[in-house]
Amino acid sequence: MITAAERRARFRALHEDRRTFVIANPWDAGSARLLTTFGFPALATTSAGLGFALGRQDSAACLTRDQVLDNAREIVDATPLPVSADLEAGFGDAPEVCAETIRLAFEVGLAGGSIEDATGDPGNPIYAFDHAVTRVAAACAAKPAPDFMVTARAENYLNGRPDLDDTIRRLQAFEAGGADVLFAPGLPDIAAIRAVCAAVTKPVNVVMGLREPFYSVATLAEAGVTRVSVGGAMARAALGAVIRAAQEVRDHGTFGFATEAASGAEINALLAGPPGV
Repeated sequence: MITAAERRARFRALHEDRRTFVIANPWDAGSARLLTTFGFPALATTSAGLGFALGRQDSAACLTRDQVLDNAREIVDATPLPVSADLEAGFGDAPEVCAETIRLAFEVGLAGGSIEDATGDPGNPIYAFDHAVTRVAAACAAKPAPDFMVTARAENYLNGRPDLDDTIRRLQAFEAGGADVLFAPGLPDIAAIRAVCAAVTKPVNVVMGLREPFYSVATLAEAGVTRVSVGGAMARAALGAVIRAAQEVRDHGTFGFATEAASGAEINALLAGPPGV
């Protein structure tokens, strides 16, 4: 089996190469093994997908740190690929808590993890600038190995604050604080994505599948994006198929949904071999 150190080295090399790549987002060990077979070079966990799988809403309060890290460990054990984790806001306001979260993520065998500046408080959704920067800097300083990749997220656009200037200011400060990857989910268009990429020197992650417009990998590469994630979109696609199947059976008493379902043989073939292969 590939070691954690080898995965971290591969993950960092993907970013340093600066050729645009897609990092797929599994929500459990089974989806991780399936996605591994499709040639993605790395995977990242999704807190939304995990929350849905556990029957919970997608919110900052729906998951504990232990649940997120236990899920991440199962995904790491299911694939030879480097895995980064959605660590939400670090599971605490204090910079020291963010630092501890990074240390625990490293122990799980992850190649990286993200820390965001969203508070989870609807009345005050984004941490004040200085505190947000201090939290990211503490997370970066806590890395037990220099090749562990910390992604710093500026969450303005997901929290009703469509302020591109402030978003860029935060990302630049996160970069100065040691972040390895920069991420502003929910940017409104390719012009904003291009502006973010031009304003920083570290690799930029962009999420597709969250909301339209959906740009191709080629278009994002031209804009300067290094990493493209899908967040909870694949988990939502899977659940969407379940919802439509249930509605068909309930409303019409028919089972046509099964014609589009993957066969057991197809799934078994994709999952053939020992875990992590």
